[in-house]
Amino acid sequence: MPDVTITARKNGPLMVQGTITFIDRDGNEKELGADGPVVLCRCGGSSNKPFCDGTHRTEFSDEPASA
Repeated sequence: MPDVTITARKNGPLMVQGTITFIDRDGNEKELGADGPVVLCRCGGSSNKPFCDGTHRTEFSDEPASA
């Protein structure tokens, strides 16, 4: 398997670069990433979970909460 890099984008999704095997909640396997990055939701608001649909742009922040 080639190297895989996962990058947390500031106030955005996880960018996965490299070919991965994605296993959905039903146990179905699919290879992803051979044609470009896989973008995974980090905000929880995507209507296409676990993939990003851009919802984070409206209100998601990955900054620590103020104490």
